[in-house]
Formats: sequence, structure tokens, C-alpha cells
Amino acid sequence: MPQLPITRMILYKHGVGYFERRAKWSGDRITLALRVEEMNDVLKSLTPIDWGDGQVLGVEYATPQEREERLTGCSVHLNDAQSLQDLLVSLRGRRVELHLDQGESWRGLLLGLDRTPEEQPLAGGLVSLLLDESSEVRCAALGRLQSVTIVDEQGAADLRFFLQTALVREEHNQVIIRLTPGEHDLSVGYIAPAPTWRVSYRLVLMPPKGETDGVQALLMGWGIFDNRLEEDMVDVQLSLVAGMPVSFVYDLYTPFTPERPEVQEEQRTVARPVMLEERLLKSKARRQTTVEANMPPLMLAEAAPAEMMEATAPLQAAGKALGELFQYDITTPVTVGRGQSAMAPIVSARLACSKALIYNGAQLSDHPVATLRLTNATGVALERGPVTVLDNGSYVGEALLAFTPTGGEIVVPYAVELGVTVYEQRDSASQVRTLALRGRYLQVEEWDIRRRKVSLHNTTDQPKTVLIDHPRQAKFTLFDTPAPAEQTASNWRFSLTAAAGGEAEVHIQERRIITRREEITARRRDSFQNYLGLSQLTQADRTQMQRVLGLWTQIDAREQEVAAIETERKQIYQTQEQVRANMQALSTTGKEGTLRASYVEKLEQSEAQLQTLATRIVQLRAEITALNASVDDLLGGQA
Repeated sequence: MPQLPITRMILYKHGVGYFERRAKWSGDRITLALRVEEMNDVLKSLTPIDWGDGQVLGVEYATPQEREERLTGCSVHLNDAQSLQDLLVSLRGRRVELHLDQGESWRGLLLGLDRTPEEQPLAGGLVSLLLDESSEVRCAALGRLQSVTIVDEQGAADLRFFLQTALVREEHNQVIIRLTPGEHDLSVGYIAPAPTWRVSYRLVLMPPKGETDGVQALLMGWGIFDNRLEEDMVDVQLSLVAGMPVSFVYDLYTPFTPERPEVQEEQRTVARPVMLEERLLKSKARRQTTVEANMPPLMLAEAAPAEMMEATAPLQAAGKALGELFQYDITTPVTVGRGQSAMAPIVSARLACSKALIYNGAQLSDHPVATLRLTNATGVALERGPVTVLDNGSYVGEALLAFTPTGGEIVVPYAVELGVTVYEQRDSASQVRTLALRGRYLQVEEWDIRRRKVSLHNTTDQPKTVLIDHPRQAKFTLFDTPAPAEQTASNWRFSLTAAAGGEAEVHIQERRIITRREEITARRRDSFQNYLGLSQLTQADRTQMQRVLGLWTQIDAREQEVAAIETERKQIYQTQEQVRANMQALSTTGKEGTLRASYVEKLEQSEAQLQTLATRIVQLRAEITALNASVDDLLGGQA
């Protein structure tokens, strides 16, 4: 089946491609054979345009059904092994004209086919026909049959439908674009799944041209793409897009009929008239506003054709940044056979280059890496991809080039410098910065300090300078540290040079402020006692804290006395219990009476002692309450 040839292809990094077909075309339709898995993307993006005087009338395609399901309503069914016999059987009852040998023709209703079990069924079968305007049934050997004219229009249509359906493979679908009759300059654009394109780079170090010239490198980039179409690509304009536009799969291909709720007819009673005169203008205004807010896209297009044309105009930004994207337009049309892959040059530029040793412990411990540093002066954004480094015609390493916009820095770590070993030591500490009383709280500002010592051991016979990467952390600042040689988006870089066979080290210190509040309570007096010796506490706050601590000491003394009295009272109660037990065993006369009287006197003395102790406890508790009130006054009230 003839197709519009592909003239333009744009490949993206997220598994889709934009394909544009264009050619001069004559007729009222054109058919595109597309894979079933492409249909959802095609249906949401298909854009047929007639650039001549013709017009696109519409697009048709078969619904996603199995071949047997599509042929359910077709009267014609043909077998691959005996298609003519199956056709004659399927046309039973339809008007046909049989053309036999010797120039004989019969027209009428086809009765059917009688098969004979011979080795040559075409020669032995009999076809029978009820002649028009007659009751005669004629039979002829199948071997005499030269051709069959299907007079019945439905029968002919069923045969064509069967053949068209059989022609289309199950994994394909035909999209028919209907056109006005005549000549057309037709283009059809759509997106479809496509393998992502890849990029690979070569970085060739070039010797300096003169004594004052620095090192230069030739950066070459190659775009790698695949032709997974079922046709050859001949002289196709190719574009490769760096970046990732938003894309998704939306099922437009599969028919879907939502379930609708069943609503019963309601019974209504006659209501009183509703007077709308006072609301008419307001209702009309609301209705107009609603209509405008819900205008379909077609109405909006009619209201502003210029804006819509501008929005749908083809992009004219070849080789330029497209917002968050960058498009590489291959200047020479490409030709790639079906099932083949190819490489196309996208970048070739000489760039100034410098070498450096960079140590990043998070990426590689123990050793720095040899890097090449360049500025992207190619004029194009560089997509992420592998880069191979060549020096003096030899392979010296490779790296992964990150996505780099125009003017951005390119850092290529291509080899490990084993002649330099790096050692690290880390520790942390806290240091009080400020102390201040805030009511019943002590506000403490502390330095959260982190220290890092980096040492180099150079075993080569040449001095080595290494850039030490140190992560930049939020809210941390450097102090008592050498100034960084440079700064990246996420790191400080410190320059450290070790002589030949020598060592060198750098101390990196950083800190941040952490603020916390500690509630002033007697339970934490030891902690606050330690704060009194710090110079960060003002004299006024120190005096107040000393007074609070003095009051707590007095409170402790009284609480200890209360506890001692309670212990004493407990002992008196135990003695009284013992005396009462002894008294129960004594009589009131004689010697026992005398002893009993002494026990009574002892109980009276202990009761007087208990009364004295109780009075003291009340006094102590009152003093404790007063002292706590004094503490509250010093601290500014209750917590």
C-alpha cells in the first residue's frame, strides 16, 4: 500500500518521536498503516494539513476488535486453501453472473456448490444457478468456470470488506484520511512511541599551538538513533531534542461506554405559578456569564482566529533553545534502512581546556581524580552522555558528561591519580555562644561545630595540587579556615599543594547556630550551676540565677527538715502502738496499775511531742511556699 513518505523526524529522550509525512497526492483519500500500540499517541496528535487548494474532510480508523469479531456480520468467509469454493458457498442466494468457457454466460441466483471427493475438486465440483426470469436450474462443472460477476451489491461489498480486513495484520490498523477530490500538497504529522536517542562524545586533547597558548580539546558529539519503522528512511530531516517535555499515554483508541444510572419518571403535582419578573435580568446575566465561561474550543477559535493560528503555527526554532528543551537539527538529510541504526554528528568545537586533580570523598575515597575542565562554548546545550578522552592519540579514560547548558562548566573526571593518597579525619563539638534568661526559661545559643582535616601524601616526583571538595551545608559557615579557591553549586573547593614526595594538610571548620530553651526547674539545678561559670551570661542574669539557686537551697533545707520530722513522727507512732499493746495486758490495781500509770504518762509526753512536730511542719511548709513564691517573682511568674 502506498504511503506518504517520512520527510521529517524529531526524536526525544522519553520514548516518543514526532513524525511528519509529506508529498503531492492525487485522489480523495490516503491510508496510513500504523501499529496498534501507536494508536493512542496518534489519535491525540494526528495533524493532517493540505497546503494546497484541497481540504481535509475527516479521519477514519477501525475500532480495536479481533479479526473474527470484525467479520462477525460479514456474509463472506474465505479459507486460504479453497477461496473460490468458499466464495461460491458464501454467495448462495445472491444474484451473480457466471462466465463459462466457450463464451457462455448465465445470470441468476446462486444455489450453491456441490463438491465431489476427487483429487481435483475444481474439476469435479458442480455449481448450480437459478436463472433470471425462469424456473430453470442449470449446473456446470466447476472446471468450466472462467469468472464470476457479483451482481448483488451487498455481496460485493461484503467481499471487499473481508479482503480489506484480511489484508490488515492484527498488530496494525489503517487510518484513512478523507480529502476533497483532486490534487493535494498533503502533510501528516503525529507522535508515536520511538526508542530514545543517545549521545556519545569524544574529547581529543590538542597540543598548544604556541608557547603562550594553553591546552585545547576537540569536543565531538554524535547522536545515535534507530529506525524501528517498517519502511526505509530516505533523505529525512532529522532533529534530536535534549530535555524532557511532559508526555503521557491516554487511551483514546479503545471504545468506552460508561454506565449510566437509571432514573425513574417522577410523579409531579401542579405547583403554584412562579413569578420571575424581578429575577429575569439577574438570571439572564448569570446565564450569559456561564455560557461565556463554558464556550467550547471551536467557539473560542472563531472568536480569536489570529491567536489560535499563532498558537498552532509550526515551530521555527531549529538549533535554538525551546524553553526547557534544546533541539539539534541535523543539517544533512539522513537515509537509514529499515531496522538499521545510525550516528549523526551534532557537536564539533575546539574549546580551551585545563587539567586539575579534584578530590571528592563522597564519590571516590583515598585518591583524587584527574579531570579536564572546559566551558561549553559550543553554542548548543550538551545532553547527558558518555565521553571518551584521547590524549596524544591514545585512550586515557572516560567519563559521563552531565547535561550542560550553553556557557556552563564541563568537568570530565577521566582517571584516578594513584600517586596521591588522601586521608580524612572528622569530629564535631558544641560551644555556647549566648545565654539569656527569658522568664522561666534559659535561652541557649550554641555553635554546632564540625571539623575536617584533609591530608595529602604525594608519592610522585612532581608537586601535586589537589582541589578538595567540601559539601556546602545549609546554615553552616566557614571559620578559622583558609579561603576556598572556588565554589560550585554544592561544594567549596580548597586548593592544597603537596611537594614531590611530601605531605600537606588543610583544616576545614564550619559551624551553625542552634537555639534551644531550657525550663528553669529545681530538678536541673546542676546544669544551671554549670552555666554560672560561663562568660556568655550577663552579670544581671547571673545575679538573678544565683538568687534563684540560693532560694532553691533554702527550700531544699526546709524540705529535708520536713522529711526528718516525718521520720521522727513515724517513730513516735510506732512507740505509741507498742505502749498501747503493753497497756492492754495490765490491770488497773497493784504494781500493774502503777506500771500502767507510767505508760499513760509516756503517751501524754509523746502526744505533746507530736503536737510540737506538727506545728513545726506547718511552719516549714509555709516557709517553702513563701520561698517558691519568691522564685516565681524572680522568674516572672508561673510557667
